[in-house]
Amino acid sequence: MADAVIVVALLLVVAAATAAVTTRDPVRQALVLAVLGVVLAVLFTVLQAPDVGLSQLAVGSALTPLLLMLTVRKVRRRGRGKGDGR
Repeated sequence: MADAVIVVALLLVVAAATAAVTTRDPVRQALVLAVLGVVLAVLFTVLQAPDVGLSQLAVGSALTPLLLMLTVRKVRRRGRGKGDGR
């Protein structure tokens, strides 16, 4: 039974990672990256590493996507400002 749960978690990781790679829009990539972080946290918990899972949950599914989204927002603002002739 435990092997089946591990296989399902690994398949979810593969699906989420593939979705993160194939997504073209940076904002959607950040959201898919957050989902990937949650799925990886679940995998680590299933593999009996809850401390690593909690770290992954905090960094991989919250902090990194937030920083990416803020960066995309800042870059888009600068790009829009340069088009106005400033």
